[in-house]
Amino acid sequence: MSTDRFFHVLYAVIWPFFNLVHPVRAVGRENIPEGAALICPNHTKASDPFFVVFAFKRKHTMRAMAKKQIMVVPVIGWILGKAGVFGIDRGAADINGVKTALRCLKEGNKLLLFPEGTRVEDGETVEAKTGAAMFAVRTGAPIVPVYIPAKKRWFRPTTVVIGKPFYPQVAGKKGTSEEYHAIANELMARIRALGEEQK
Repeated sequence: MSTDRFFHVLYAVIWPFFNLVHPVRAVGRENIPEGAALICPNHTKASDPFFVVFAFKRKHTMRAMAKKQIMVVPVIGWILGKAGVFGIDRGAADINGVKTALRCLKEGNKLLLFPEGTRVEDGETVEAKTGAAMFAVRTGAPIVPVYIPAKKRWFRPTTVVIGKPFYPQVAGKKGTSEEYHAIANELMARIRALGEEQK
């Protein structure tokens, strides 16, 4: 079974149960670009990937980058891998993970990546990682900022806000560390702005 096919099957199995307890309301679906894109939300809860996938709807299949430890969990890691999730070692220069991410985008896929790199409690801030910036610059794919509320009430809709895609600009072909950090900061500012619009 192909990755896209497995994604759709898994979506069909999980969505009815998730939608029952955590209905998802999406704002800004018209901003979803065709083809490759980096989907970059803020991250406060382990359930956030589900909110993003269901906000984008089934037709937008996604690949996702997750911490390596999840992918070695028996059964769960296998299921996630079949559905297009791949692990990356956040504590090291994971060349294989980087190559997988670049290949996903070059093949025209949407890649879900949390720029903060970890879950962040509501009200806290961490410096965004530069991976999304580097992937966008290297592949020419746009970055789509997404805002997910930290508070998700049971049996009540949670509004996920999908922002307009933007294409990072750098002076050279590959970009510098300083340019990547600037792009990462801009991305987080765009995500926060989406949240402010909903207040």
